[in-house]
Amino acid sequence: MKFRFQTRPKQEKVRIIVVSSIIFVLVFLAIFSGIIFPGTTFADIIDNSIGKFFNLFAFLKNNYVVLLENITIVIFIWILNKLLLLLVNVFTKKGHRSETIGDLLRSMVKYLSVIVAVFLILSAWGVQTPTLLAGAGIIGLALSFGAQSLIEDIFSGLFIIFEKQFSVGDVIQIGDFRGVVKDIGIRITRFEDLNGDVKIINNSDIRGAINTSNALSPAICDISISYGADIEQVEGIIKKNLDKIREKIPEIVEGPFYFGVEKLADSSVVLRVVARTEETKKKNVLRALNKEMKVLFDKNGIEIPFPQLVVHSDKKE
Repeated sequence: MKFRFQTRPKQEKVRIIVVSSIIFVLVFLAIFSGIIFPGTTFADIIDNSIGKFFNLFAFLKNNYVVLLENITIVIFIWILNKLLLLLVNVFTKKGHRSETIGDLLRSMVKYLSVIVAVFLILSAWGVQTPTLLAGAGIIGLALSFGAQSLIEDIFSGLFIIFEKQFSVGDVIQIGDFRGVVKDIGIRITRFEDLNGDVKIINNSDIRGAINTSNALSPAICDISISYGADIEQVEGIIKKNLDKIREKIPEIVEGPFYFGVEKLADSSVVLRVVARTEETKKKNVLRALNKEMKVLFDKNGIEIPFPQLVVHSDKKE
C-alpha cells in the first residue's frame, strides 16, 4: 500500500508533463511553422488547421489598427476613471455621511468605467452595440422579474444614503438589535454590536430603525432609599455632589441632573439621576454613575434597601 501511494503522485506528474509538452509543441508549431518550414506541405497543413487559431502574426497584421484603438480606449478610460475618483475625493468632505456617499460614488465610477470600456472595445471590433444594448435590456427586464428582492435592496440602499436616514458610525436600533453602522452598501448594510459581532442586513429589511446618534443619549441611574430615610436630606446630598460626580466621569457631556422621585416601590423609594453622553459611551457612563452614587450613599450613611419578606404570625395561647 505504501508503494502504491508513493507512485501515484509521480504518475500524475509525468502525465501532466507529457500533456503540457504536447500542447506546447502544437502551439509552437502553429505559430512558427511558416518560419521554420517555409513553403512546405507540413507548414501548409499546420497553417490551415491549428494555425488558424494561433497565427498571431497574421492576426496582428490584419488587426493592428483595431488593437491600437483598443489600447487607446483603455488608456483613455483609465485616465478618466482616475480623474473622476480624484474629483469624488475632493468634493466629499470629511464626515460620516460624506464618506458613505464617497464610497457609493467611487463604486459607481468604477463599474461605469468598465461598462463603457467594454462597449467601446466591442464597437471597435464591429459589434453592433445598439443591438447589444437592446438585447441586454430585454435580458435585464426578464431578470428583473426574478430579482425583485435585489432591486428592492438597491433602491432601499439609495434612499437610506440620500435621505440621510443614518450614516457610517451611527448607532442604530432595529428591533432588539443595537449596533454601530460599519458599512452601507447598495444591497446590504453591515452593523457591529457591542460584542464585536458583525450583523449583515439586507437594505429592504431595515424598517423602523431608530438612529440614536442624532442627539445625546441619556444614561439613567435609578437608585433606591428606604421609606424611613429623610428624603429631603438625601436630595440635598445628591444635588450638592453632582458637580463632583461629573468631574470623576469625563465622558459625561451634560449633567448629571437629579430628576426627583421616580417611583414608590414596594420596599423603597426610587430616585433618578440622569446624565447625557454620546451613544457609544452610554454604557460606560451608566456603570460609572452607578458606582459614584453607591460610594456617595455609603459615605453619607444612606441605606440602599434590598427586598425583604416580613412574616407575621399569630401567637395563640
